[in-house]
Amino acid sequence: MSETIVVKLGGTTIADQAQVLAEVAEVARRRPVILVHGGGKRLTEWLDRMGVVSQFRGGLRVTDAASLEVAAAVLRGVINSELVSGLRALGVDAVGLSGVDGGLLIGERIPDLGFVARVVGLRRDLLDALLVAGQVAVVAPLARDELGIVCNVNADDVAAGIAAGIGARQLVLMTDVDGVRDAAGHKLDTLTAAEAESLIDGGVIAGGMVPKIRAALGALAWEGTEAIIADGSVPGALARALDDPTFGTRITSRRDARLGVA
Repeated sequence: MSETIVVKLGGTTIADQAQVLAEVAEVARRRPVILVHGGGKRLTEWLDRMGVVSQFRGGLRVTDAASLEVAAAVLRGVINSELVSGLRALGVDAVGLSGVDGGLLIGERIPDLGFVARVVGLRRDLLDALLVAGQVAVVAPLARDELGIVCNVNADDVAAGIAAGIGARQLVLMTDVDGVRDAAGHKLDTLTAAEAESLIDGGVIAGGMVPKIRAALGALAWEGTEAIIADGSVPGALARALDDPTFGTRITSRRDARLGVA
């Protein structure tokens, strides 16, 4: 099993990410890291400026042709470049790319969401080459679908697909909440796949947390792997997510299915 860590960040401003980026840089000096970023809030801001109303279904953004152009520009052009620049300023040899570059991600269109895809495969050799060279891949959530059309992809799904595809031992999903809570409102330190499905079925896990949990479960492709959902705004969040069993929520599974690789 790979010691590579896959970390997913949100897509807020570089100033808001400064603390976590410094933590990523520190970990990257000791272990291989792949960084995946989102950009939902900033994408919504850009769409609002253009008078385009954002729509969501099941916690996922509906993406029409106009929204896709803005998404590609903001995710790959603005946010990705900012994060790569920020990491390089910290002495990290970071390389920016999207799931389209080099055919990194294999996507499949999700019905009724427009130009939105899910990850169904990975070109692992591209990431392996970057990792062997000691570089940190910073991945924007875009991918080509089965017809070769560029699509928006949920960043949690991208991070999970990469984690499963390379056999990463840990996936850390940084968010703005401290973890997953039960029906009584208590934070859960650990959560199994069966427990997660039960909480979703009961409506306890709802909204945008549902695709995040689904993605986390999709990352658990190998025995002994775990996905951690944690609050990225807390000082030392990444180190605590990796090492502190009481920080955030750890999701585990006994499945041994493998995501197809190309």
